[in-house]
Amino acid sequence: MASEILSCLRGELLRNVDDATRMHGPSFFKEEVKFYGVKISVVSRIAARAFEEIRPLGKDAIFALCEELLKSDYGEEAFIALDGAYALRGEYEPGDFAVFERWLGNYVNNGAKCDTLCNHTIGAFVERYPRFVRNLKGWARSENRWVRRAAAVTLILPARRGGFLEDVFAITGLLLRDEDDLVRKGCGWMLKEAGRKHERAVFEYVMANKAVMPRTTLRYAIEKMPPDLKREAMQK
Repeated sequence: MASEILSCLRGELLRNVDDATRMHGPSFFKEEVKFYGVKISVVSRIAARAFEEIRPLGKDAIFALCEELLKSDYGEEAFIALDGAYALRGEYEPGDFAVFERWLGNYVNNGAKCDTLCNHTIGAFVERYPRFVRNLKGWARSENRWVRRAAAVTLILPARRGGFLEDVFAITGLLLRDEDDLVRKGCGWMLKEAGRKHERAVFEYVMANKAVMPRTTLRYAIEKMPPDLKREAMQK
C-alpha cells in the first residue's frame, strides 16, 4: 500500500507542475536544487491526502515513506516528508532521534531542508526529550555545514518560547568562530529568538563576545532589540 501511495503522490506532483514555479523556484538557492515546479499550496494538499491514506499504517510506515521521499532529492517531496514527520510529533519516542539524525546527514543539502527538518521535527523532538540537546553540541563540531547549522536552528522555536537558554549560549560558543556564513546566520537567528524572552541575558552575551563574534551573527542577534541596545552593540 505504501508503494502505491508513493506512486500516486508522485503522479499528482507531475500533473500539477506550474511552469512559472518551475522556472523561478531554483533562483532562491545558491546550491543546485531539484524541483518539479509545484506551488506550495498544491503540494500541501497533495501531502494531506497522501498522509490521510497512510496514517492507519502507523508511524514506522510513515517514516519509511518519508525516507523514500527524501531520497529523491526533490524539494516538493522533501517538504511532504518533513511535514508528515512533524505531524507525528505527539508520538515521538527516544529512538526516533537516530532516524532524524540520519535524515539530516544523508538528505539535507540546502537551507530549506535544513530549517524545515530542524525548526519543526527535531526542535519538537528536543522539547519532548531535552536530554538530546547534548547531541546538538556534537553536531556543532561536524565537517558538514548543514549539520553545524542544524545545531543552532534546531533550537529556534524552543528558544522563542524561552527554553534552553544555557544551551543556546553553549552552542553559540562552539560555533562562534565558524567561517560559514549560513552557520553564522543560524547562530544569530537562534540568539535573536532567545532574546524574545531573555533580552537582557542575550544582550549581555553579545556584549561579552562581540570582539570575536562575526558581524553577521551579531546583526541577526540584535535585530529585534530596542534601538539603544542596538547602537551600543554595534559600537566598536
